[in-house]
Amino acid sequence: MNYLKSIGTNAKKAFEDLKSVKHVKIKKVLENYNQSLLKNTDKIIRENLKDVKYVKRKNLVDRLILNKKRIEGIRHSINEIAKFKDPVGRVLEKWQRPNNLTIRKVTTPIGVIGVIYESRPNVTADVAALCLKSGNCSILRGGSEAFYSNKLLADLFRDNLRKNNINKNCVQFIENKNRKIVDQLLSKMSEYIDVIVPRGGKGLVAKVQKFSNVHVIGHLEGLCHIYVDKTANIKMAKDLIVNAKMRRTSICGAVETLLIEEKALKSHAKEIINALINLGCEVRADKKVNNLFKGKLKKTTEKDWRTEYLDKIISVKAVKNVYSAVEHILKYGTMHTDSIITNNKKNAKIFLDGVNSSIAMHNVSTQFADGGEFGFGGEIGISTNKLPPRGPVGINQLTSYKYFVSGKGVVRP
Repeated sequence: MNYLKSIGTNAKKAFEDLKSVKHVKIKKVLENYNQSLLKNTDKIIRENLKDVKYVKRKNLVDRLILNKKRIEGIRHSINEIAKFKDPVGRVLEKWQRPNNLTIRKVTTPIGVIGVIYESRPNVTADVAALCLKSGNCSILRGGSEAFYSNKLLADLFRDNLRKNNINKNCVQFIENKNRKIVDQLLSKMSEYIDVIVPRGGKGLVAKVQKFSNVHVIGHLEGLCHIYVDKTANIKMAKDLIVNAKMRRTSICGAVETLLIEEKALKSHAKEIINALINLGCEVRADKKVNNLFKGKLKKTTEKDWRTEYLDKIISVKAVKNVYSAVEHILKYGTMHTDSIITNNKKNAKIFLDGVNSSIAMHNVSTQFADGGEFGFGGEIGISTNKLPPRGPVGINQLTSYKYFVSGKGVVRP
């Protein structure tokens, strides 16, 4: 516990120091970090190979791998984040009261942000950059399966903070692999941490819900749905669904359940499902869908509608209409991302208004549920909280606000 308290104390001190750092200097750190990633590409890949070699859960490998293309992707995100204007100190609203009080609503940093994540080492770079850009300090607890990759990415960031005479503890990586560290981070660190962001599977989220006494921004799972109605363009529907499932099966924006209007089964279902099967996707179907394939597909169970596969598996169900699709999503969805494919504007509106997703889409692949694709440069995570922030959490979502009230000796009668 002394180890964590030391990290917490360092973070609070770094946050106070950061308040006096000019934004141009923060931008310089990100630009320098970008160059460090390029210069150290081979070293990053070597460290990443250590992680890949020892990973036990093979379904994590795709999330874990860093190659030149993915490192370039990280560099692109850092570059985009660096370009944004300072999100701190912006006047969101300003008004004057009849008594001559002037009130301004002004953005402020949140403080110290703790992030607990699994598998994906790019999170280390994205979170460090997003937090610094928004005037916050970060405490990073990555999964043990990506330890070597995460440590190097964090060390490179800290090196560039130090070179720019900024407190290197603006970013800290927890090197202790003991699982109890996470419990302590959630339950014993409220004095030091302002917000916790969990990025991981059910086990991690259950732990956060059980132990955290710090405000949480995060999502349970990415159990994403697509609904296809009879008016949908068949080619567009097929292309979108194949992309939503197969582009990267391991990300939280991958579609897991396909809902098809009963009247579109003969016209749409067979072509879409065959396209998935031809690409190596296992299709699990309810009775009505399976009848099209003479019962040859694997039958769905109740568990399938509640499962985030993160693999080349999809469950398919026939539904009566858009209302039935919304009803299914409200029952089984996780308020992440859900999409409708239709040329019927009325059905699109019913769907978009009806689902409780943080991201609701019309004729769009669910794989676009990503802060970079939203123009945020990157994301600290996807929030499915009903209270804001919701959806991708970028630099503007990592600020809070306060009210500045000024007057000339105004007294309240």
